[in-house]
Amino acid sequence: MMGKTVAALVPVYRPGGMLRELLRRLSRQSHVPEKMIIINTIDPEKDCTLFLASLSEEFSDAFGSMEIYHVEKSEFGHGKTRDMGIRSAGTDLVLCLTQDALPRDRRLVAALERAFDDRAVAAAYGRQLAGKNSDPLEKEARAFNYPDQSCVRSSWDLDTLGIRTFFCSDVCAMWRRETYEDLGGFENDVIFNEDMIFAGRLIQAGYKIAYCADAQVYHHHNYGAIRQLHRNFDLGVSQAQHPEVFDMASSGKEGIRFVKKTFSDLMKNGQAYLLPRFIWQSGCKYLGYQLGKHYRSLPEGMIIRLSDSPAYWEKPKS
Repeated sequence: MMGKTVAALVPVYRPGGMLRELLRRLSRQSHVPEKMIIINTIDPEKDCTLFLASLSEEFSDAFGSMEIYHVEKSEFGHGKTRDMGIRSAGTDLVLCLTQDALPRDRRLVAALERAFDDRAVAAAYGRQLAGKNSDPLEKEARAFNYPDQSCVRSSWDLDTLGIRTFFCSDVCAMWRRETYEDLGGFENDVIFNEDMIFAGRLIQAGYKIAYCADAQVYHHHNYGAIRQLHRNFDLGVSQAQHPEVFDMASSGKEGIRFVKKTFSDLMKNGQAYLLPRFIWQSGCKYLGYQLGKHYRSLPEGMIIRLSDSPAYWEKPKS
């Protein structure tokens, strides 16, 4: 039986040495992607054209083919840009990565690919590991969202797992291209959360989502509380705009479970001194999320100040 063909898709903005390292690690996979697609969002203040051209030359023999596209900043969209890349791939599977997600070992692509031996699986995502120098609270969040046990989820899990049933992160996620296109793909005009919105639609259509704990990338952000507020505002907006997906499962229980687990871990590990910061961060996340869920009741100027994606609001929103 012939193996499945894979394209790796990486949207980039102001790329640097980490992108080179990502390409190096992908080129050493046990299954090297047949196609490499990079979509660069142009920054008027920093021209990365020559840098990307040098990467294309450096890795010209590493992949079956390597394509680099450039889009204007005003044209970028979390869903729109990735959708363009996935539809141009022409492979059986498309692996979406962010430019700061580094494969831990040579098994990443193969581990995700194996999940698709089950024809009902239409998406698979990997485990995100915090780095050695990451914030302790960030490590707690990564460990909670990305445990060490693999699983496959379907609509049968909605009652017990809630919103976790269709949790999926395009930091490191693989999609079955044919099914992706059949179901319409990512929303073009979406502020955030394009991955979960589409994953929810996969679940509604009767497909499964695989979490592959042995497909691992290093990825973390040491965001402060205020940045968390902005990001969770956008999260709330995305859920408010897509009730057809998010109303089928509650997210509240997961949030409470995370707070309880982190509180317990900090006490157990002698890190009680982190509790005030954790409470402050959790409060900012919750406030941002609730404001986002009710964004339609807020003044336009306040929405723009609260959002982590102010450019998204340049066009009128419903």
